[in-house]
Amino acid sequence: MTDMLPETASAKKFDPEAFARNLAQAMEAGGQALATMLKPRETMDGNNQPTELTEIVKTLTSVADYWMSDQARAAELQNRLGKSYLDLWGSASRRLSGDQVEPTIEPPPRDKRFADPEWRSNQFYDFVMQAYLLTSQWASELVEKADGLDPHTKKKAAFYVQQITNALAPSNFVPTSPELTRSTLESSGDNLVRGMKMLAEDIQAGRGHLKIRQSDPSNLEVGVNMATTPGKVIFQNEIMQLIQYQPATETVLRTPLLIVPPWINKFYILDLKPEKSFIKYCVDQGVSVFVISWVNPDRSLADKSFADYMKLGPLTAMDVIEKITGEMKVHTIGYCVGGTLLASTLAWLADRRRQRVTSATFLTTQVDFTHAGDLMVFVDEGQISALERDMRATGVLEGARMAMAFNMLRSNDLIWSYVVSNYLKGKPPSAFDLLHWNSDATRMPAANHSYYLRNCYLDNKLSAGTMVLDGTALDLAKVKVPIYNLATREDHIAPAESVLYGSQFFGGPVKYVLSGSGHIAGVINPPAANKYQYWTNDNIQVGSVAEWLKGAQEHKGSWWPDWRQWVEQFDPEQVPARAIGNDAYPPIEDAPGSYVRVRS
Repeated sequence: MTDMLPETASAKKFDPEAFARNLAQAMEAGGQALATMLKPRETMDGNNQPTELTEIVKTLTSVADYWMSDQARAAELQNRLGKSYLDLWGSASRRLSGDQVEPTIEPPPRDKRFADPEWRSNQFYDFVMQAYLLTSQWASELVEKADGLDPHTKKKAAFYVQQITNALAPSNFVPTSPELTRSTLESSGDNLVRGMKMLAEDIQAGRGHLKIRQSDPSNLEVGVNMATTPGKVIFQNEIMQLIQYQPATETVLRTPLLIVPPWINKFYILDLKPEKSFIKYCVDQGVSVFVISWVNPDRSLADKSFADYMKLGPLTAMDVIEKITGEMKVHTIGYCVGGTLLASTLAWLADRRRQRVTSATFLTTQVDFTHAGDLMVFVDEGQISALERDMRATGVLEGARMAMAFNMLRSNDLIWSYVVSNYLKGKPPSAFDLLHWNSDATRMPAANHSYYLRNCYLDNKLSAGTMVLDGTALDLAKVKVPIYNLATREDHIAPAESVLYGSQFFGGPVKYVLSGSGHIAGVINPPAANKYQYWTNDNIQVGSVAEWLKGAQEHKGSWWPDWRQWVEQFDPEQVPARAIGNDAYPPIEDAPGSYVRVRS
């Protein structure tokens, strides 16, 4: 039976007294963390349960009702799980007797949770792992074979079951994880002391909610280590600052570039460290760059609408750019929801026959939400109405709620791996600019967010031509400007399928480009890194990305040079590099400005 005990490093000796002390300290720190988490809930009405919990219970109850409504069906379900457990027990018994036995079930090859060799070499951990995998498989089939559920409820149930099974993985608990058991024995429990202290700190930082630290913030500061491309804020209003960047070349393209980032996160995803900065790349490539930096709103901006964001954002920015540069038209880039706003703005301008844009580039942007992916599990009338009630109380949607929704799309990578590493191994994360940005969430005005959810995700009005913005029915077919439409192959937020399908609604030429990796890494992929790849294919009249890829050409490395070559063809004329601002718009402060520094 000794081979069923966890292997420990021989160089370190387990100290029972130290373990007892550390366990007591860990329990004390864990108690503090629990008290901090419960404090905001002390005034909660017993009937006022969190919206998310209510939705999970309601959805999973629908699944249970389907199976329990038929005794034969329920019995067959129980028998199938019981047989799986008996088969596993039988194979475990034969292995214990010395037989060579093939595993009953194996984890997927890319499942990093079970990469430690002891998950297979140690019979106890191997049994626990296989029992978990069988149970997870059974739970997934529970939803998949519930034929009486409507498609949306089934999609929600599958998502919630996945979240539950991810949370209950044996790799997340010290007694059932060989790696965590070794760490605990080798350090006599000191890892748990460090971890529980971090847990208490992170709950305190989240004001009663767990704000998982994904990066060490000590050497990451906006304007110091990130967002350092030289420039000035040359205009601001209540919802945005407009930044103009210092030219790095003697001449620049005549047509300036306006970047419209998402307001769900902060603009400096496009200006991380210099070697990763898309903004710096554009400046170095002889482009006059202007970027909107959205405000991190509070209750006073609760009534700012989607139309307000259009008029006070890109439309105002275009006016300011014209008065500084003398150019009536701009190249534009919109990222994620910033791209959705930009597409709406283009349709609004087209309806008024106003020529303000030379080209438009969309980065992981959806204009049609038919194939919007897993985020759709959060979108139905009941959930949006509940969210609107919450937002009426505060005036905004707290950034942490949206950040958690995005993290749940990849919960093993973005939640549980950090829970294990931070709070159970006691290892603080290293400094990583991208993940630091990911945790720097922003709030959203209630009116704007409600309009976006209802008109885009719920009713899909933009592509249908029924979305009304500032009194105008938007028709994407009237948008004739050339479009560079970038999707990323592993995107969980704006799926490549959705971006491709959305390309057909524009009235002008569209170049669809598919990048490797996901929503962020596939976009922030500088040429010097020589990572990933991208595909091009002029034919977008296809039914799926898989079909499009059959005729596509693969290119190694970054899509950035391809975009730079594409954008220049529409106006290659060069002019002397422009000074920042003018007498009418003198610099207000250095980039990246003050709006981006406001933390939620």
